[in-house]
Amino acid sequence: MIKDLIVNLEQSASRDRVVDVALAIARTFDAHVSGVCFAYDSMPSFTMPDFPSEVLTKMLAANEAAARGAVERFEAACKREGVSAEHHLLETPYGTSGRFPKMARRFDLSVVMQSDPENGDNEVLIEQVLFDSGRPVLIVPYIQKDAVKLDRVVCCWDGSRAATRAINDARPFLRRAAAVELLIVRDHKVRDENELRGIEMANHLARHGIKLDIKVITAPDVSVSGTILSHVADTAADLLVMGGYGHSRLREFVLGGVTREMLASMTVPVVMSH
Repeated sequence: MIKDLIVNLEQSASRDRVVDVALAIARTFDAHVSGVCFAYDSMPSFTMPDFPSEVLTKMLAANEAAARGAVERFEAACKREGVSAEHHLLETPYGTSGRFPKMARRFDLSVVMQSDPENGDNEVLIEQVLFDSGRPVLIVPYIQKDAVKLDRVVCCWDGSRAATRAINDARPFLRRAAAVELLIVRDHKVRDENELRGIEMANHLARHGIKLDIKVITAPDVSVSGTILSHVADTAADLLVMGGYGHSRLREFVLGGVTREMLASMTVPVVMSH
């Protein structure tokens, strides 16, 4: 059950859709929402070595004002929707977001918006939440216009640990979905034919009251992520559930190819777990 969730507030009002999605989930599950917004208290000197101090001061002040604006819009939306909520306006050096995944460990779900070429870059934040929070993350496409619907949910299955974690973390959504599909994409990397048939996972979910269909498709000539997204579009799916693959190297997170491609090209909200 989802009883509390944390959402990364965006300074640009054009990206407030992430708040709408978070509040819709909160209403669905009668959950509490914590909105977090970061304001920069310093800028790295090596990026602006010749900037006059008064210019830098104005930049930081403008950034703080934008963050406070995001908090005000969040509070107004929560009041309008009647959702239990709180906010955190945190000061942090420019380019650091490590506090969010640590906070996320104490919530059932994180909600973060996909990076936008025009207004927002959340790639590092998403990687940190995915690999360091120990919790699932719902990533909202920057093109998202509507609240998350649960008419049809597609779960990607390859028998891996990450896919197992994602599907089980997503059970609150699956229980409320009108239709659930276990999607298996066969390609040259397939190893365990028995596991990839998906029957045992389908039986496991059925014991939790979740009935689903199993769909097996082949991706011989295009990428796995492209095959998944094409299937999502063809079936008019509302939500995608998948494992987030990658590893940590020298304190940096290295995403797997399918995960990286999905984060770049996603067209529907995606629940990911590592």
